Amino acid sequence: MDAEGCAGAHIRSESAASAFRAFQLTLPKLRIDPFIVALLLTVALASLVPCAGETARIMGWITDGAIALLFFLHGARLSREAILAGAGAWRIHALALSSTFVLFPAMGLILRALGHGWLNPAIGDGILFLCLLPSTVQSSIAFTSIAHGNVPAAVCSASASNLIGIFVTPVLTGLLLLGGSSGGGFPLDALKSIMLQLLLPFVLGHLSRPLTAGFLTRNRTIIGKVDRSVILLVVYTAFSAAVIEGLWHRYSWGDLGLTFGLNALILAIALIATAFVSRRAGLSRADETAVVFCGSKKSLASGVPMAGVLFPPAQLGPMILPLMLFHQMQLMACAVIAQRYAAAYERQQARSAAHAR
Repeated sequence: MDAEGCAGAHIRSESAASAFRAFQLTLPKLRIDPFIVALLLTVALASLVPCAGETARIMGWITDGAIALLFFLHGARLSREAILAGAGAWRIHALALSSTFVLFPAMGLILRALGHGWLNPAIGDGILFLCLLPSTVQSSIAFTSIAHGNVPAAVCSASASNLIGIFVTPVLTGLLLLGGSSGGGFPLDALKSIMLQLLLPFVLGHLSRPLTAGFLTRNRTIIGKVDRSVILLVVYTAFSAAVIEGLWHRYSWGDLGLTFGLNALILAIALIATAFVSRRAGLSRADETAVVFCGSKKSLASGVPMAGVLFPPAQLGPMILPLMLFHQMQLMACAVIAQRYAAAYERQQARSAAHAR
């Protein structure tokens, strides 16, 4: 892709990169992302004090509006340059998107099929939904930057993943999860919800960029807080409904451990496969990092609101639990890998400087 076409997005990514460098420095002390702590506390609150009855109905309306607002902001923040980024780095995009929308779904389907008879069906469905989601944007860009990789390519590839995910993830979810549970076909109610709560706000948000781009640029911190607040709201309402339906009677500690193990397996395969294929394709180290970090992660920010639209409240908690675990795992693993890429880059620069003398 044309680096000039993404230069503005590169600059906008620097603050995200700085934030994740700070997170990276906390790893030796084994500190946990504060947002993960907030998620765990939200799950605990929903387990102890779930909302029910009329309160749950009102919370459902608020959650629907919050999801629409979130996708409006996603659309408003996605620049035209990122959407129409040049095809100069088509191999990076092809490899990263193939990992996101081909390799991951294949792993999810295989694990669910192999787990028939011994794997909790809720785990299988939740892991498959995780595998159908788009990549992250901020963390993909940030880790690529830390690794001294091709940041403009990461900006464009991660943005394309999220744009494609608006269409592909709901369709794949409808065909592989919702369709299967309702006797085949794509449920019309789910399609209507996708159009009204995801696609329409996203398009309106993008069309609003001439009016909203400046405000969003000046208020990145506030917008980030809105993102996370919406996710916490969806998680609370989702787990409230799931707890009332007996979530913790159907999902044991053994199930949680199994979910963690399967998530680790999926992440390891994705990281190894993206690195291996990138090298076999002859990509440079900088391009390889963009493929690895854009093609190995899944978006909590997109996944939780999408699940809130696509699944009934009682089913929502088990569906997003694997994603919540995967989110923390991918951050910690990619932080370590980015540090190793950065160390290799610095050694290469030192050798080049020594030869130049």
